Amino acid sequence: MKKTKTPIKVRYQETDQMGVVYHANYLVWFEIGRTDFIESLGFQYHEMEAQGVVSPVVDVQMSFKHPIRYGQEAFVETWIGDYDGLRVTYQYEIKDSEGRLAVSGSSKHVVVKKDTFRPVSLRRGFPEWDRAYKQALGVE
Repeated sequence: MKKTKTPIKVRYQETDQMGVVYHANYLVWFEIGRTDFIESLGFQYHEMEAQGVVSPVVDVQMSFKHPIRYGQEAFVETWIGDYDGLRVTYQYEIKDSEGRLAVSGSSKHVVVKKDTFRPVSLRRGFPEWDRAYKQALGVE
């Protein structure tokens, strides 16, 4: 199973009054990790968009374990948890610089036509992405 590890430097603006990363910012970090993961497979999300499709989030799960504070470094580990040719679920673990798990979670996405929001099969419409996702899962 393929995983990426993306460094994040905690910025002051990402924290709350207690100096702890504000919970909604972890969703942004999930996106940073997901983008890095996709690029590690050799793809650019904007290239897919240029072909008239987008990949909206249809579900997100997050579980908070340990705070990350301003000035710390964090890492987003990203991998594919599930893929069926139409939907993909990315898994995430955000850890602090000491390796402590701060946040775990997932986001489920479906590829749709930009103008109609009708689902698009990656197997048929983007076979190279389909192969790469299956390889990243270790099923091909």
